[in-house]
Amino acid sequence: MTQTTDNVTWLTQEAYDQLKAELEYLSGPARAEITEKIQAAREEGDLKENAGYHAAKEEQGKQELRVRQLTQLLQSAKVGEAPAANGSVAPGMVVTIAFDGDPDDTLEFLLASREYASSDIETYSPQSPLGAGVNGKKIGDTAEYELPNGKKAAVKILEAKPYSG
Repeated sequence: MTQTTDNVTWLTQEAYDQLKAELEYLSGPARAEITEKIQAAREEGDLKENAGYHAAKEEQGKQELRVRQLTQLLQSAKVGEAPAANGSVAPGMVVTIAFDGDPDDTLEFLLASREYASSDIETYSPQSPLGAGVNGKKIGDTAEYELPNGKKAAVKILEAKPYSG
């Protein structure tokens, strides 16, 4: 689980270890594997017509982007429990909202980054329109966010509790 407060990303020990292991793999064995793929494709000849070479280079670019993302995330990470949310919506919390104040039209979701998306509950990023709209609001508050068609929607915060998945 993760929670971001004041440019610090709070991670559980398990999440930190998982991300660190991914970074170590991508920085070591995965780099060696992609370098071998590129070299093998390069030896096949004409690089303009070599789909394997271009695919390997694209894979390398994505891999290096992920290495940079993980490095930044782990540099700002603190392991442990984040400060209490005090009834406020924050990343790492399960949030229940009612659309347009209708108590029968509700949604429960985890407010978290994609690294912590859960298969047992819908996950919204704090940077998504809905996530940004509810982030920092208190239980009972109404939050507005922009729909893809440009219109505004309002939701009422019914509950915000720490995720324990």
